[in-house]
Amino acid sequence: MKENLLKWKETATAYWTSRSKSQKGIFLGTIIIVVLLIAVLSVINTNKQYVPLYNNLSLQEVGQIKGELDARGVPYELNDGGTTITVPEEQVETLLVDLAGMGLPNSGNIDYSFFSENTSWGITDNEFNIMKLDAMQTELANLIQSIDGIEDAQVMINMPEDPVFVSETIGEASASIVLNTQPGYQFQGNQVDTLYHLVSKAVPNLSPDNIVIMNQYFEYFDRNSQTASGAQDAYTYQQTVKKDIERDIQRRLQQMLGTMVGADNVLVSVTADIDFTQENRTEELVEPVDIENMEGLPVSLETIQESYSGDAGGGLVGTGEEDVTNYPAGATGEGDYELDKETINYEFNRIRKEIVESPYKVRDLGIQVAVDNVTNSDGNNVEFLTQQEQIAVEDGFYSILDSIVGTTIDAGYGEIDPEEKISIVFQEFTESPAMMEVSPVIPAWMYIAGAVLLIIIIVLIILLVRNRSTEEEMLEEMETVAGPVLTEVPEIPEEEESESVLRRKQLEKIAKDKPEDFAKLLRSWIGED
Repeated sequence: MKENLLKWKETATAYWTSRSKSQKGIFLGTIIIVVLLIAVLSVINTNKQYVPLYNNLSLQEVGQIKGELDARGVPYELNDGGTTITVPEEQVETLLVDLAGMGLPNSGNIDYSFFSENTSWGITDNEFNIMKLDAMQTELANLIQSIDGIEDAQVMINMPEDPVFVSETIGEASASIVLNTQPGYQFQGNQVDTLYHLVSKAVPNLSPDNIVIMNQYFEYFDRNSQTASGAQDAYTYQQTVKKDIERDIQRRLQQMLGTMVGADNVLVSVTADIDFTQENRTEELVEPVDIENMEGLPVSLETIQESYSGDAGGGLVGTGEEDVTNYPAGATGEGDYELDKETINYEFNRIRKEIVESPYKVRDLGIQVAVDNVTNSDGNNVEFLTQQEQIAVEDGFYSILDSIVGTTIDAGYGEIDPEEKISIVFQEFTESPAMMEVSPVIPAWMYIAGAVLLIIIIVLIILLVRNRSTEEEMLEEMETVAGPVLTEVPEIPEEEESESVLRRKQLEKIAKDKPEDFAKLLRSWIGED
């Protein structure tokens, strides 16, 4: 291998040294032009403005459109995890029309228009029922997708078999629905109940109790389980309230904390203790109007003033016609009598309260947060959060969780220590199944550059082959020339010198007269060895 490399090196060196200045200039100029051409093409391709051709595609639809674009040689890029295809802006309108004419994208689902376009007398009942069920699922999914806040919907309906005999009861249908909701969107009021009602009426014999609705985050949308009389079962009501409180707090914390460290790097769990004790009481309170002086509001005032002065006489008390009551009659001596009396009536506030306590109170709350402490992982090397970084994350989380705990737990249950209610754990998460990776698209300019380089290599190979053939022809000429030279040495007696000596002298003469031919002859010998 080393000898071959040396041989190629010597051949290339000899070829380069044997070229004229003009040939060398042409060769170097060609290489420079090719490099500049590649650079210009790369700049032109990188400056192209790509705009979305389709958004929110399934993997099946992406594969169909990708194959068609590859066949047409149209450059494209895949974004948003392979669900969005972008193409050059000047080709968008043409591609939309052409692909629509070809029926792309085609999700593979059928709707009710399929029956009008593919009517056939040879279809069986089972095939018809399967196509009807598929069309029903597609139409219901399209109907749900039109609701605000829902980006995509997948519907699975299980229809019972028709009874064979009249006496048999008809089974109930069931439906499972997965919604892809917009980030941060929450259904308000009775929207969930309306969605259950919509699905129930769209499918025959489908009770709302047989419907399960969840989103892409495995969160269930439960409807209010009302009985016929409108009253709720106590256990169902309490569990519903408990789940609603826990789910609401969990969603808010997951969104807030996920914004700080990434949605895939944090997991929140919330447990709540709800007090459902209800109390109805009546309070009758009397309070003063002036609380500071503890006085009421005066409503009436009565003042009595009496006075008497004179000689006192003897006799019985109050026996005379003009005697003063309770004063001795006929008393001797002087006497005085005075009476001052003031009566004030006050009015106080009389308060009657009929108090109905809240149907539930949050008695205790526990929040558990798990944080992925892996910052970078490339397969072999794994980097974790440092102790300082973990402390910074805990401080940021505690400031949020303290506020949530303090405002959620009812103040009537005493003082709250938020640190006892919060648990933050740093742990390496197990890897989730990786999404299907779409192979990167090779730009068109790379194909062009590769073709140009291939042409250059072919030209160089042709030049080397031609040079090799030229060298062989020159060696043949040298062999024909070397023959007469050997006979043109009359001064060397044949009987006195051996054949090797004669050949050496002939070679010395050739080296002296034709050094270039001698050098080529030596290279050919070395190559044969």
